[in-house]
Amino acid sequence: MRILFDENVPAPLRRYFPDDQVVTVQQLGWSGIENGELVSRADTEFDVLILADKNLRYQQNLTGRKLALVELPTNRWPILEPLGAKLATAVHGAVPGSYVIA
Repeated sequence: MRILFDENVPAPLRRYFPDDQVVTVQQLGWSGIENGELVSRADTEFDVLILADKNLRYQQNLTGRKLALVELPTNRWPILEPLGAKLATAVHGAVPGSYVIA
């Protein structure tokens, strides 16, 4: 699975996706790109976009997209760390065009 971490997703979350290709927005040079453009770009290259932005679900229509979006409950690593297995399950269960709140 090809996974993109949004700007505010903690990098240590990668450890829960050992068999997946995980790339960050920063690695691609996509930092600061508006949400609509980010979703459009990610849709052509990734299966899932993981984010902590609570507003994106109201801004984007995912109908017809290949990309699934998975929203984290927070971007704070101490809270996310014990949820890693649950988050990985949510990511791997996401279907194209879906918006999952993990």
